[in-house]
Amino acid sequence: MRKFQRETVTSRWSSFFRLLAIGGWVAGLLVLTGGWAQAAKSKKLCTATSVAAFKACYASTLDDFWIAVGKCDNLSDVSERKDCLREAKPERKDNAVSCREQFAARRDVCDALGEDPYDPQIDPADFVVGIDNPFLPLVPGTTMVYQKGEERIEVKVTAETKEILGVTCVEVEDTVTIDGELVEETLDWYAQDMLGNVWYFGELSRNYEDGELNNLDGSWQAGVDGAKPGIVMLADPMVGDVYRQEFLLGEAEDMARVVARDEEVTVPHPPGTFTTLKTEEWNPLEPEMLENKFYAPGVGLVLAVDVVTGEREELIDIIME
Repeated sequence: MRKFQRETVTSRWSSFFRLLAIGGWVAGLLVLTGGWAQAAKSKKLCTATSVAAFKACYASTLDDFWIAVGKCDNLSDVSERKDCLREAKPERKDNAVSCREQFAARRDVCDALGEDPYDPQIDPADFVVGIDNPFLPLVPGTTMVYQKGEERIEVKVTAETKEILGVTCVEVEDTVTIDGELVEETLDWYAQDMLGNVWYFGELSRNYEDGELNNLDGSWQAGVDGAKPGIVMLADPMVGDVYRQEFLLGEAEDMARVVARDEEVTVPHPPGTFTTLKTEEWNPLEPEMLENKFYAPGVGLVLAVDVVTGEREELIDIIME
């Protein structure tokens, strides 16, 4: 993660990773289990969560590896069997490295937010009807159109609502097409509290391939399987603010940090140039990715830039019904 200065991993974690490197995964897991117990006992619950997620990630890596080994063992040709086993080992190593990077990214989040558990208390009485946060106004009948490479993205604020945890959420339909072919269709649910914070309560994500529904990866809903809502836009965002935008461990862990309040950007949609709120957004599940987003007062998101590749998602039109 590029957001925070990463501290040296403690000796307990260092010992664990050294054991993994030499293949001593059983001993490594025992060390990590001790780390989890110590973190939980000392009420470092954010760190304990990070350790538990790492254990799950690495256990899944081992599961995939040994299933691959079992498949290799059922090849009659000795040469093919050796090649199969040779290919399985690097994948296990790569997956283990990915688990370690996720762990480090989650530890950075703990450094930024503290060790308290993430458990926002949602009271429906604290929420208002409609969303008029100046940096993320969601007016029914408004469609924001963006271009990202070959992708055309349309974000439509519908007149539909959905009740989640007793809160009436605004439903937003997000569609992604390439050359007119549907790639992704998502329903997102938002609500604004009395202070002006805009909360994200979940999404239903339909992913398509060759015009057919392929999967629902990325879908989650607050209150289901431990998922919790997060804040996608603060009422009064200040430089340095860090916040969770969603939370379902291992599935939805988007984070954001406010970088600037006066960043000037130019996009195709007239008038073209906006003075914006700039955020830095990332996900510990994909620590190599980092995105800057730019929100214009009274408009909303006007630009998103992939910091690694430089790819831009630009506002090209606003359609009002």
